[in-house]
Amino acid sequence: MSKELSFEEASLNYHRAKGEFDTNGKTGTLLTKPCNTEEELSMAYSPGVAYPCLEIEKDEEKAYEYTNKGNLVAVVSDGTAVLGLGDIGPLAGKPVMEGKGVLFKSFANVDAVDIELNTKDTEEIIKIVAAMADSFGGINLEDISAPRCFEIEDRLKEICNVPVFHDDQHGTAVITTAGLINVLEMSGKKAEDLKVVVIGAGASGIACASMYKRLGVKNITMLDSKGVIHSGRDDLNKQKQMFAFDTEDRTLEDAMKGADMVLGLSGADLIDPEWVKTMSDTSPIIFACANPNPEIKPPLAKEARPDVIIGTGRSDYPNQVNNVLGFPQIFRGALDVRATKITENMKMAASRALASLAKETVPDSVKKAHGRETMEFGTEYIIPSPFDRRVLVYVASAVAQAAVEDGVARIKEFDIDAYREKLQHLAEHLDGKH
Repeated sequence: MSKELSFEEASLNYHRAKGEFDTNGKTGTLLTKPCNTEEELSMAYSPGVAYPCLEIEKDEEKAYEYTNKGNLVAVVSDGTAVLGLGDIGPLAGKPVMEGKGVLFKSFANVDAVDIELNTKDTEEIIKIVAAMADSFGGINLEDISAPRCFEIEDRLKEICNVPVFHDDQHGTAVITTAGLINVLEMSGKKAEDLKVVVIGAGASGIACASMYKRLGVKNITMLDSKGVIHSGRDDLNKQKQMFAFDTEDRTLEDAMKGADMVLGLSGADLIDPEWVKTMSDTSPIIFACANPNPEIKPPLAKEARPDVIIGTGRSDYPNQVNNVLGFPQIFRGALDVRATKITENMKMAASRALASLAKETVPDSVKKAHGRETMEFGTEYIIPSPFDRRVLVYVASAVAQAAVEDGVARIKEFDIDAYREKLQHLAEHLDGKH
């Protein structure tokens, strides 16, 4: 009788080849055109392949018509900030980058190629990515440590003619902003009146705080490993300096007093339940996103404050902050209008689309996936489920529309209704494959 495999053993087996014609790892190449006859072979390669080459030579935009560029994203990493594993190196981070490719394909039918760079040099990374960017429809920067990631993304956005998106920064920002939009609606509070506390001043923390400011939040207290970021400190990088202000708060306990929202992007069990009791009198919200163990577990937070609205990065609690709600669909929308970049308006459009979807009736299939009999808009459901295929329709169409409005779409004639219908067919196709 074979013993039951541990999760670690099962995961390792999952990544290995299963059969004679299987390959190790999680991704491979899918042919989209037949190559079974002499004529097909001659068109796939020489001499027929010369014709699309010559068309692209005359007009590089034809690459979207004759190659996979328009549905291809490069997932680029140097392995310096991999999940909760830290600087484990580019090759050790490759399983994560392959996993990103799986999510791109599974949730938005976007093809992705993982590229691991064996360098930590900022200038070298920028040079390499810029040189290869035109082969892809978009660049997804992944697991690059702060503060280098800020300069790398900013510089590449200036250089490249395709969208460059650092998901570690913007993914969590898009999804938590969606949740915040809905809490504001439920509570009747205004963004400009909120006190928001952000635990963690890395890539994600800075991006989230920046997006909350665009939503209208003015009072943001940010903490790093040394405590509250305030104007009296002289050890702050450029990104942290943007959130330094004159305050007497020095600790997380200080900062949480009267806070309307706390965002955790740091480590397990950092929030004392007693501090939750001191938060805002009405509708306090906590996004405890440290994985696998959040800054505070929902049962402890709710025991301290029964009215708290809480989300985590985990799927076994309500209101999961899962980046798969963002990056595949954002790229889908950007690719389909051949966008040159992902703008702030495109990201905010994604947040508002997610917030809107959370108010719609939840399909039975989604409830079943979560093992819940009831799921409806409210304190336990302010963010849509990753299993809701409508996320693709809502987010991709909103992003594409925003790209057109911002003037960064190469496609000028855009029919939003026809595009939403196309996305609906794609969502049904992806749903059928699962």
